[in-house]
Amino acid sequence: MFGRLLENRIVFLGAVVEDAVANAISAKLLLLAAEDPTSDIHLYINSPGGSVSAGMAIYDTMQYVGNDVATVALGFAGSMGQFLLCAGAAGKRYALPHARIMMHQPHGGIGGTAADISIQAEQMLYTKRTLQQRIAFHSGQTVEQIEADSDRDRWFTAEEARDYGLVDHVVERADQVPSGVGGAGIGPRRAAGRTGFGPAGSAR
Repeated sequence: MFGRLLENRIVFLGAVVEDAVANAISAKLLLLAAEDPTSDIHLYINSPGGSVSAGMAIYDTMQYVGNDVATVALGFAGSMGQFLLCAGAAGKRYALPHARIMMHQPHGGIGGTAADISIQAEQMLYTKRTLQQRIAFHSGQTVEQIEADSDRDRWFTAEEARDYGLVDHVVERADQVPSGVGGAGIGPRRAAGRTGFGPAGSAR
C-alpha cells in the first residue's frame, strides 16, 4: 500500500517520530527527489510527534531536496508533527477539516551530576530556541509569540492553524491539493519503468 503511495510521490508519516521512522521518511524524500528533481513531493502527517533529533533529520531533508515538499495534516499533527507540517513549502501546506494540530515546547528529563545537569539544560534551551525560530520563520509569527503560545500545549483546529500561519489551506477533497506533476489531485500513477516532543531529547 505505501509503495503505491510512493509511486504517486506521496510519503506518509503515521507514527511517532523516532530514528527508524525518520530514516525511512528521509530516504523516501531523497529517492523521490533523485527520480524527479522538479515535481512536488507530498508528505501526509498523522503523528503525535517524537524525538527532536529524528524530526530535525526529516526537516533538514525537506529543505535539502530541490523539490517543493507539500504537507498535509490529517487526524493529529502534534509537537514534532506540527513542526514538520508548518515546514512544508510556502503555499502548499494543507489540513483536512477535522485535523487537530498541537504546538508545545520540547521537554525531557534532566539528571546526573551538577555539571551534567548544566550541560543538559543548556542543550534543552538551545533546542527550544531553534524550534521557536523555525516555527516563527515558517508561520510568520514572531519568536516571542511562538515562545508565549508554546509554553503550554496550544491546540488548533484546521481553521485556527490556517489563521495562525501553520498551514495555508483547509481542504476537503484530494482535487483541492495540486499534485505538482501537471494535474489536479494527488496525481496520476507514474509510468512503469521510470527511473531517475516525552523522553529526554524528544518533543512528544
